[in-house]
Amino acid sequence: MTLRAFELSGADGKLIRGDRADGSGRQILFITGFLSKRWGNKSKALAQWCAEQGWGFCCYDVRGFGDSEGKFADYTLSDWIADARSVISMLLSPTDLTRPTPARRDAPFPGLTIVGNSLGGWIAWLMAQERDQVERLILIAPAFNIMGIRAKAISPERRHAWHSAGWMPWDDDPLHRDWPLSWKWVEESDSYWASSFDRMRPLKTSILHGSGDTVISPEGSRQFVDLLRRRDPFYPVELHLVSGDHRLSGPEHMEHLRRLLLEPMV
Repeated sequence: MTLRAFELSGADGKLIRGDRADGSGRQILFITGFLSKRWGNKSKALAQWCAEQGWGFCCYDVRGFGDSEGKFADYTLSDWIADARSVISMLLSPTDLTRPTPARRDAPFPGLTIVGNSLGGWIAWLMAQERDQVERLILIAPAFNIMGIRAKAISPERRHAWHSAGWMPWDDDPLHRDWPLSWKWVEESDSYWASSFDRMRPLKTSILHGSGDTVISPEGSRQFVDLLRRRDPFYPVELHLVSGDHRLSGPEHMEHLRRLLLEPMV
């Protein structure tokens, strides 16, 4: 597999940076989690499996984090959703200028599978409802309504301080204190969650969640599946609840992910 770096300009002119490799048959897009860079154990494993199958692969950093341009505090959920749209539009473009030779307009597009991790899982779901070319979803510990739930989980005093000041770190962990979140994150999170089921495209969706996840409760994935099935009892969704924490980085977890990826598309 030959990976190539790419750059896309966001609405504010700041660059979204990522890596991609061409392939045939399927195109895999990995969307990272909150405060995560594009290259970690999951994306490296996905890239390797895609190389073995001859599939295309792509991953990127959101604006304000990793190698992409911009200041973290200037971006919220809607911006990171816009980044996902930009990357997907690039992958779907028949005249993709990031490729050495632009694709022919009559060339069939390989089925797009999105693998979303944590917050990236929720963004993956939203993108799949927008784009008909998305044929498969694998959501790893998806963080549905991440900030709306966070705002309800903290004390009323801290929630009031967050709303009043307009800013708050995710938590007091030293790794997170330098990443302030605006209250706009909460408002947008609640708003996107309210519309998460406005359009339900039936596509094969697998959710992999650790039963011991204390960062994003597996109950959120259970509730999500219940909500889907209430709306459509035959919706093709499956929940894989496994032993593990939020990272799901053990050999057994990676093997489970590999098996999900290699499953037939239908």
